[in-house]
Amino acid sequence: MKVAVFSTKAYDQCFLEQANKKHAHDLVFFEARLTSDTAAIAKGFPAVCPFVNDELDRPVLEQLAQGGTKLIALRSAGFNHVNLPAAADLGLKVARVPAYSPAAVAEHTVALVLSLNRKVYRAYNRVREGNFSLEGLLGFDLEEKTVGVIGTGKIGARFARIMLGFGCRVLGVDPHPDQELVAMGVRYVDLDTLLAHSDIISLHCPLTSETHHLINQQSLAKVKHGVMLINTSRGALIDTRAVIQALKSGVIGYLGLDVYEEEEELFFRDLSGQIMQDDLFARLQTFPNVVITGHQAFFTREAMTKIADTTLGNITAFERGTGTFHEVPAEVGV
Repeated sequence: MKVAVFSTKAYDQCFLEQANKKHAHDLVFFEARLTSDTAAIAKGFPAVCPFVNDELDRPVLEQLAQGGTKLIALRSAGFNHVNLPAAADLGLKVARVPAYSPAAVAEHTVALVLSLNRKVYRAYNRVREGNFSLEGLLGFDLEEKTVGVIGTGKIGARFARIMLGFGCRVLGVDPHPDQELVAMGVRYVDLDTLLAHSDIISLHCPLTSETHHLINQQSLAKVKHGVMLINTSRGALIDTRAVIQALKSGVIGYLGLDVYEEEEELFFRDLSGQIMQDDLFARLQTFPNVVITGHQAFFTREAMTKIADTTLGNITAFERGTGTFHEVPAEVGV
C-alpha cells in the first residue's frame, strides 16, 4: 500500500524502513507536519501515517478523504489530535499503536524526578565550570515520600512499581483500579485526597474533555506546598498559566515536563537559532526548579522498533482484511 508518512525525522525513516522489510509497503516520507496547508501532498495515497503533533481536524480529514485516503495509521498511542467523529463520517479508518514500551516513558518520568530532586542539571553545569560548591543542591530522600499517580494504565502502573521500589508510599487515581498494584501496596483514593497528600504527583492519564487542564488553579490550591509535579503524558493536562503562578508562589517546588500544551510549534524541531515566540514556554524556562525535555520519553530503541512494527502491521491488516488491526472507534472521540 502506498503510504504518506508525515513529520518524518531521520530516525523515523530508519525504523520504519527496517520494519517495512517484512511488509513491503510503498512508504513516501515527508518532513512536513500534516496540516490544512500540507494535506494536499497526500492526494493519491490510500494511507497516511501521522505523528502526535500533526493536525487531523475535520477540514484536514475532508481533504484526505477527497484525495483518496482510506486509512489514518497513527504511529502513536494518543489520538486526541484526531477528530474521530469526522473520520467516521468520511469513512476513514483510524488505527494506533496502543502500547509500545511502557518502560520507556515510566523510566523517563523517574529520570525527571531524580534530576529535579538532586539538581543533576545544575550540578553538571557547575562541575564543567570548575565549581564544586554544594550550595543550592540539597535534595531529599525518596524513601517514605508519598507519590501520587494519576492514571494507572500500562505506563502509570510501571511508574508506580518503580516508585514502590524506592520505598515510596504510592497513591493512585484511576476509574479502573489495578488489583496487582493494590496487592503490591498502592492505595487508590479520590483526586482531592491524592492532591492533598502527595509529595510528588505524576500524570499518566489520557487527554479527554474531562482531563483537559486537570491541573489548574483550583486543583493546585489543594496540593502540598512545594509539591513536585511531573507530566510525561499530554501537555494540555496542565494549565500552563496556573502552573507558572504556582511556581512563582512556591506552591510547586519542582516541575518536570516532557510535554507542553502548545508544543506543536516547538517540539521535534531545531529552533536553537531562532527567537522564542512562545512567551509562556519562555517564562517556564526562567525557573531554576523546572526541567523540560522535548517529548522524548518514548524515545528508546525498543519503543521505536515496536512503534514501527505495529504501525506497519496495522496498515497490512487493513490492506489484507486479516490480522491484528488496532482501530480507534469513533465513539471514543464523542
